[in-house]
Amino acid sequence: MSSTADLLARRNRTIGPYSPLFYREPLQFVAAKGVWFTEASGDRYLDGYNNVPHVGHANERVVRALADQAATLNVHTRYLNDRVIDYSERLLATFADDLDRVFFGNSGSEANELALRISRQLTGATGVIVSDYSYHGTTIALAEMTTGLETREPLGAHVRAIRIPDLDRDSRPEADVLAATLSEVDAAIASLQEAGFGVAACLFDPLFSTEGMPRVPEGLLPEIASRVRVAGGLVIADEVQSGFGRTGSHMWGHELTALSPDLVTMGKPMGNGHPMSAVVTSEPVLDAFGSRNEFFNTFAGNPVSAAVGEAVLLEMEEHGMMARARSLGRTARAHLDGVADSYDFVRAAKGTGMFLGLDFAVDGAPAPELAARVVEEMKARKVLISRIGRDQSVLKVRPPLAFGEAELPILLDALDASLASVRA
Repeated sequence: MSSTADLLARRNRTIGPYSPLFYREPLQFVAAKGVWFTEASGDRYLDGYNNVPHVGHANERVVRALADQAATLNVHTRYLNDRVIDYSERLLATFADDLDRVFFGNSGSEANELALRISRQLTGATGVIVSDYSYHGTTIALAEMTTGLETREPLGAHVRAIRIPDLDRDSRPEADVLAATLSEVDAAIASLQEAGFGVAACLFDPLFSTEGMPRVPEGLLPEIASRVRVAGGLVIADEVQSGFGRTGSHMWGHELTALSPDLVTMGKPMGNGHPMSAVVTSEPVLDAFGSRNEFFNTFAGNPVSAAVGEAVLLEMEEHGMMARARSLGRTARAHLDGVADSYDFVRAAKGTGMFLGLDFAVDGAPAPELAARVVEEMKARKVLISRIGRDQSVLKVRPPLAFGEAELPILLDALDASLASVRA
């Protein structure tokens, strides 16, 4: 087995030094099971961060489904196969009745790209509204609307980015914050129309994960959606991070925010690490697009992917993972609220279900260096989390939903010790 230093040097000589790594000293994992990683040293680390292995690393049901189907048949969707349709029906059953059709893909980027393509064709417009600190994928179109990561591409002329408010950082009355944000949306729509782009879509993660899980005014997303629709655009909900029961209370993040999207995109968690994605929409939208485009994707919706996706949903259902996320999330959030009350450098607790965080600030100013120190202190205690937000000052706790009652005290104890160490 390569040493960490040797592996890092080889990595830089092959995939290059620009692909980011976590932590001051990178970790080299050699195995994982459930919510635990095994490092090359033999040390075990609790995974409090990764939503990709949604039902647990190396989940036996998922691995068995993948292997059994791969040993039986794996082919594209130009042939009939009941496995693919079984999964489609099971997935669509988790949505509102009007979201009853699905396109399959291989990544969240691909799903968002397709949703934008559909929006452009159905509306005849090209303008898009996003938040001013967001990330939705790596394609050219998505790079031109990325505001939360460094990209060489400038913001597209057809893109308008709005600031998502955070009531934990804004002292104005909630009604005033809502009105100001909607005024910004109105201005963005008017700007797109005046420039001749029109409005094709708005694209948001319902939890605003990259933005740092801001506490937004009630009704914000439905109000934005209403304005976008009046302008002729469609509403896209990016559920890559907020979906699949992550919130505990709802299967999909848009349900939590009372948003009724025209298109829902998803990726990562749906395949538990197997590359899968989807765009869920309505029959009228699918018919309008499908009747004018011979849309085909070689690997999307193949029987192996369908078997894996169905195994994920069955595992969630059998083990009550969404209900567990709700219960554990309430306990964890109550603890984090107590932390926020106890530390003057913690502005607020964030999130819901098993997507939680702490916002660090000193004298009202974001404190990313404190967040970074806590992340490193947690790593030293063999618990993995990360940080997010415009200022990188919000802790990000988003473990696999296989995370259970036995693991929560380990994470919270490590957090308490890390915070105490930072305060000292």
